[in-house]
Amino acid sequence: MVSLPDQATTDGEHPFASPSGLQLSDFASESVIVRNAQGIIRYWNAASEALYGWPAMAMIGRSYDAFCEDHAGHIATLLREGRWEGVVHRRSLAGARVTVAVRQIARRDSNGAVFDLVEFGRNAGGLAEAETLRLDAELQAGLTACWELDTSPARRVLDAIAELRRRGTSIDLDQHPEWVEELLSATRILAVNDRAVRMFGMHAGHEQMIGHRVGAFWPAESRAVLATLLESVASDRSRLETRKMVLSGSVRDPVIRAWHAAEPKSLGSVFVTINGAPSDDRSSWELQASEERYRKLIQYLPTALWQVDSRRADEVFDQLKANGVRDIATYLEENPELVEHAKDVVHVTEVNRDAVSLFRANNGADLVQPVRYLFAAAPGLANRVMVAHFERRRNFIEQTKILAFDGTVIDVLFTVTYPVPPEQLDTTFITIQDISERLNTERQLRKLQADFTHAGRIATLGELATSIAHEINQPLTAIVTNGETSLRWLARADQNIEKVTQLTSRIVSNARRAAEIIQRIRDMAMKQEPQKRLIDLNEVVEEALLFSRHDIESRSIALSATFGSGLPPVMGDRIQLQQVIINLLVNSAQAIAQSGQPIPRIEIQTSIDDDASAVFSISDNGPGIAAANLDRIFDRFFSTKDSGIGIGLAICQSIIAAHGGSISGSNRSSGGAYFRFTLPVPEEHGDPSNVASIIQRSHPPIQ
Repeated sequence: MVSLPDQATTDGEHPFASPSGLQLSDFASESVIVRNAQGIIRYWNAASEALYGWPAMAMIGRSYDAFCEDHAGHIATLLREGRWEGVVHRRSLAGARVTVAVRQIARRDSNGAVFDLVEFGRNAGGLAEAETLRLDAELQAGLTACWELDTSPARRVLDAIAELRRRGTSIDLDQHPEWVEELLSATRILAVNDRAVRMFGMHAGHEQMIGHRVGAFWPAESRAVLATLLESVASDRSRLETRKMVLSGSVRDPVIRAWHAAEPKSLGSVFVTINGAPSDDRSSWELQASEERYRKLIQYLPTALWQVDSRRADEVFDQLKANGVRDIATYLEENPELVEHAKDVVHVTEVNRDAVSLFRANNGADLVQPVRYLFAAAPGLANRVMVAHFERRRNFIEQTKILAFDGTVIDVLFTVTYPVPPEQLDTTFITIQDISERLNTERQLRKLQADFTHAGRIATLGELATSIAHEINQPLTAIVTNGETSLRWLARADQNIEKVTQLTSRIVSNARRAAEIIQRIRDMAMKQEPQKRLIDLNEVVEEALLFSRHDIESRSIALSATFGSGLPPVMGDRIQLQQVIINLLVNSAQAIAQSGQPIPRIEIQTSIDDDASAVFSISDNGPGIAAANLDRIFDRFFSTKDSGIGIGLAICQSIIAAHGGSISGSNRSSGGAYFRFTLPVPEEHGDPSNVASIIQRSHPPIQ
């Protein structure tokens, strides 16, 4: 055999020339023919002269097509794959038919352009037609998906089928799936080439396939075809069987061949090849370059990526749909073993560097295994991924956790992108993004916001100190008055127990009222995590009014409150929403005090808007908001007050946003400011038919 140089040579230098100028291929026992990209023969060695009878002088410079007319069928494969092997028939100088086993190579320059085509050939004459066909199949096996299978373990079922045929029974294996399953489950893989691994391998490579049953890898749509071929050649060791087959993937019109090996590794050793026109018409060189770019892209993506072969799950889903299963979520709950099975038969085929780093693995090979490890920290996740796959969704996204190989539990965003026909069905992509740092930052931000909000409440309580003192003094004064009166009644000779009991009841009632006021102040001042629950917005507004009532009355402000009847409950934190309402009330009261209005007025209202959201609004007849400040009123540390620090409205906005609502401020056309916030109503309470279950109240204006 003559070794080829790695790179194409330049014009004037023979590809097989030795340093001394001798042409090494002249000493080769094989025929060596070199033609350029245009098909003109440039080299013809001595072995070619002996094989074909044509002298080099007569052939160099002639068209290769004129010499070889039967090569058109494989030239496309040669240019696409870069090589081709097989048996061809030529005519010698004397006109005799010459049967030749050839090996052809297409050499390319650094830019990928074909430089020349080199052919090695040896005489294959003297073989019987069946032997020639077998030789041709063996030579072409290198360009196909090629398997060597051991059918010895399947001898029982093969013998049983053979016996039935001897008795004259007509057998179609398509009608006997149980025989197909038994035959393919018993047949083992002895060897497999790269093409077969790429087309059928469910995971990493050769070592995971060799020794396993062929049924674990062969596609469902053509299992009966393979079983038929294996059964056919089992009864005739000289037979070469060819069939067309159905195969989803990268091969058009695939043809499958099977024959017994000439030098078998076992008594039941059978070669199987699959050949066909690739769906992608690019050359092997172009495909390799494209694949290399693709692999580099995957490796350097800034997120952890898994490529997964989920064809086995597709086969199961297709069978379930054929059996009438539609509610896959319920089916998986009732059959949890199917989820566990899927974790073992769906395999990772490739990962990138970030995936290795995320799972604290030693290398990519640690992650190329069944997908079970991806769901170790969240078992229920596998069910939801399978439901999305069954329902033919394009993507699945969920925030969850993973368990790294060092035992670390990591918060992640788990995304699956499923293939859609005619895309390669063995290519499902999983991306996993580590969001633990982001979640930690969000927790810290929430803590800062809570501190910020707490500081705002304390500042508000300070501004309402006079009102709070007045609210507490009212029940305390009543307690003192009723206590002194009780003492006087007890000092009298004619004690009136009924009167003393009445006074004592008033003392208890006012003490409870004082305790409630103090508890509200404590709640407002306490630093605690927000506690969202279903609350009545009208009740929240009423409680907020108790804090600011005295401050409003002392400024002689007329306050009217209109509460919407049948207001559905909202999901919120009572204390935080009170803080918003009190802030808005205090701002309005302070603004009116500066305006000098003869009859200062504040109007508040609750209602439901067209979007079924709960609404609170407050308006006043004060000076309003300066046009230049309208876009800045909710900015932190923006204030128009000389002593203000500008956190009140900023806190209001952050609280309402955290509740899923919105807040806005504007000026009324008649003068004064208008603020409004909305809160979403939970779906189960947004239906008007549910409103009847809510306490309906209508409150007259408070003057």
